[in-house]
Amino acid sequence: MPSLKIIDSKNIAIGDSEGLDLNAMDHARREMEAIKSQGTAAVLKSAEKFGEVKNGESMMIQVTSLKEAYDSLDKNDRECLDRVASRIIKFATAQRLAIQEFEIEIPGGHAGHTVSPVEVAGCYAPGGRYPLPSSVLMTVCTAKAAGCKSIVLASPKPSQVTLAAAYVAGATHVLAIGGAHAICAMALGAGVPRCDIICGPGNKWVTAAKAVASISACVGIDMLAGPSEVLVIADESADPGLIAADLLAQAEHDVVARPILVTLGQNAIDIIANVNKELQSQLETLPTKAVASPAVECGFAVPCSSIDEAVRVADAVAPEHLEIITKNPQQIADKCNHYGGLFIGMGAAEVLGDYGIGPNHTLPTSGTARYTGGLSVLHFLRVRTWMRIDNSQQSQPAVQDAIILARHEGLEAHARAAERRLSSLNHDEQPAAKKPKI
Repeated sequence: MPSLKIIDSKNIAIGDSEGLDLNAMDHARREMEAIKSQGTAAVLKSAEKFGEVKNGESMMIQVTSLKEAYDSLDKNDRECLDRVASRIIKFATAQRLAIQEFEIEIPGGHAGHTVSPVEVAGCYAPGGRYPLPSSVLMTVCTAKAAGCKSIVLASPKPSQVTLAAAYVAGATHVLAIGGAHAICAMALGAGVPRCDIICGPGNKWVTAAKAVASISACVGIDMLAGPSEVLVIADESADPGLIAADLLAQAEHDVVARPILVTLGQNAIDIIANVNKELQSQLETLPTKAVASPAVECGFAVPCSSIDEAVRVADAVAPEHLEIITKNPQQIADKCNHYGGLFIGMGAAEVLGDYGIGPNHTLPTSGTARYTGGLSVLHFLRVRTWMRIDNSQQSQPAVQDAIILARHEGLEAHARAAERRLSSLNHDEQPAAKKPKI
């Protein structure tokens, strides 16, 4: 039966996570080149190959169909989508308000920064193994809260609830395709407005395509969000059944998802054994067992003798989701540095994060949480600086400094451009900054 293998904490090192799949990268490059040269025809060719559209069918979903899909749902489903969307927008709006425009004085004038959204956002919602309307809400609602004028959603073979979610969230264009060709279509503007940024989770093919798009199409991406992973730090106070349930909740996403357990205390090995028993028991009746079982085999457990050791392991993995189910969870949470999303205490189930309690569920995987966070309204915003000189005389100290530094760097044209800003109209009468001695 599937179970978490035990690994010594000494064998967990920073950077052990797997990188991008090389075959997926090659496929993404081929798709990108084909769409660059053939445009929408190449996108449709791939869509037909994967059974997303039939010959002659459009890959676009009419916006009017989104409202029809929403109206076709029963009242409970419609109200659920509305509630979740409102919570996501509330959180994203609070993030947007956390960064403000400002203006300060500089020598002779003023400077500041402006905050404005990108014009076109591309959002991806997986739909292969399972439809994921939650990812539609997470990505599109966040882009809308940022103020994007156009929001393109791509999701393969979208279900009615996926289309309804697109309506609630405010998508302006919907592509009924997925995979690398969908990402490349959004990046290049093949059949849809060219996207300024592409966000959302996906499998290895989608993740590779986002990486290629960021280089080959000069489009922004949120992050490389690959197969799901969860790391649970637990002690003897935690319920083994609850731990197993949370691990399986991520394991059922993908056969290569990674459920990880880090246990604390003298009974650390016993906790692992009890959780493994629960995993096997719960898998017996889990409808997604065929997916979750191989994922459990990909996972592992690490017994630790101290909080510091457990934190070191968690930080080395830098998991997408970090759950802390211990006696004093906040104490441990305050010590952790690297994670995509943090879930503190037994009640803060990761599944609540998945389904829209507030924070975004599109999170960094494969150790990339060491340098980035999850999808947020900030990904759709441009913070751009500006400066204005109102009094040339008052700016002279900065002009003189620019001349000095430019000549230290051997950039004479820079120095001369600065010299032309010296306050006297007669440059011969204005003592210029001396060339520094090297």
